[in-house]
Amino acid sequence: MDRTVILIKPDAIKARVAGQIITRLEKEGFTLLAAKFVRLTDRLLTQWYAHHKDKPFFPELQKFMKETPVLAMLWQGENIIEKVRILCGPTDSKLAAKGTIRGDFGTDIQRNAIHASENKEAAERETELMFQPDEIHK
Repeated sequence: MDRTVILIKPDAIKARVAGQIITRLEKEGFTLLAAKFVRLTDRLLTQWYAHHKDKPFFPELQKFMKETPVLAMLWQGENIIEKVRILCGPTDSKLAAKGTIRGDFGTDIQRNAIHASENKEAAERETELMFQPDEIHK
């Protein structure tokens, strides 16, 4: 069984659509293993977005991700990483079809409602960054 980390981002928290996003994941048959509100720090964001930290948009991304706590979750399911990425739609919400999470709740490439691990290695790294072992339901 595969696992993926999902963050419900500040724009979706402000829009009060976290429950709708969770419902979509549950309807797909995925299992929620951990969930908590987290106030992201600069240190964590630099680790999380290490591949973006030297890019010109990083300070704006950092500021956005600290607007509210995010809802961090760990989900499990068969081929969950691939299936959730399809459910989310493209990173740029303007290109995402209606019916996808980003197409329905996002507004642009940054304010796109949700983060989902891009592959198994990222999911493992993000799990270690976000959750202590005793926070994960077995």
